[in-house]
Amino acid sequence: MKKEELFKIYNDCIMPTYTKTPLVFIKGKGSYLFDIHNRKYLDFFPGWGVGNLGHCHPKVMTAVRDQISKLIFVANNFYHIPQAKLAKELHFWVNFPSRVFFCNSGAEANEAAIKFSRKFGNGRFEIITFRNSFHGRTLGALAATGQDKYKEGFSPLPEGFKTVPFNNLQAVEDALTDKTVAIMLELIQGEGGINVATQDFAKGLRKICDDKKLLLIVDEVQTGIGRTGLMFAWQHYGITPDIITLAKSLAGGLPIGVMIVKKEISQTLGPGSHASTFGGGPVICKAALAVLKAIHKEKLLNKAKMAGEYLITGLSSLKERFPVISDIRGKGLMIGVQLKVEGKAVVECCMEKGLLINCTHDKVLRLMPALSVSKKEIDRALSILGEALEKTEPGA
Repeated sequence: MKKEELFKIYNDCIMPTYTKTPLVFIKGKGSYLFDIHNRKYLDFFPGWGVGNLGHCHPKVMTAVRDQISKLIFVANNFYHIPQAKLAKELHFWVNFPSRVFFCNSGAEANEAAIKFSRKFGNGRFEIITFRNSFHGRTLGALAATGQDKYKEGFSPLPEGFKTVPFNNLQAVEDALTDKTVAIMLELIQGEGGINVATQDFAKGLRKICDDKKLLLIVDEVQTGIGRTGLMFAWQHYGITPDIITLAKSLAGGLPIGVMIVKKEISQTLGPGSHASTFGGGPVICKAALAVLKAIHKEKLLNKAKMAGEYLITGLSSLKERFPVISDIRGKGLMIGVQLKVEGKAVVECCMEKGLLINCTHDKVLRLMPALSVSKKEIDRALSILGEALEKTEPGA
């Protein structure tokens, strides 16, 4: 199929809910994508954070091939082995007594957390969230999201959410009422511009929740599964959440969502109170097990930490060369480069030169390469980014 024919089908048959880039990819391997002309692109933003293992990791492909030949689907009122194994493996990684609920996406996982909180609250229903947060596109998750641009045209949204400034404990204290049941946040706001929670803020939230008997919900949809150099972002802060939500990279490119809840409160949702038809299916769970095995066997947490330090060092050198860069922030391989101007032209120039990155909040370049990214690949990305900044910098 030629590009023109493909574009016409999209135009005629698919709803225009995405801003499209005129590239047609046909295969991927590791940190690279290949387009319909077999041109190779270095992917430093694989699938909005889905590609922590890169594209088509061999362990994931082997696991999927094995499982799909045996059992593709079974309803959740029966038992199956991959789901049990994945639940046990997640229990190992969170390292506290917990139970899981399986679904299909980050939005679903956050919806589950919202429903869980309301049931747990027994009359309390308000959840405090934060400006510039992003929790999903379904109505409940959208109401929790702290960015008005995503909400336009969808009113009225569900009530019960209070949005306050990020990294501001006093604002949280001021928002508390006798109806408050939970505090929900990303410890690093991805869509919000790679805004990193301070140690004092995270620990202060945990104390507020302990003192007021509130639930602390940590959205790890983008930060989880090794992205920050530890398996979960909350592990950087010396706190333990009551609820964790996961998705994106957990199944190596296949759709998954997970809500993990402290075991002591996990009976809040009993039989019939919540469900997800395809959640935790055999193929998906087998893929997720392969992801977690690869992270362990290939020591990807340590590699992500070291690669992140190397990348930030390189970006800091670019900052010295280009005054248009005002800040560099993040943890591990979740990095934001704050510009003084809009970053769209930089992203487009990088793409022309074979590097795929993202721009969020208009002025923040977002870099989230595979955890296995090599120094050579980082050097190549830095070289292209430098060329793009030189070409697009004001006055160039």
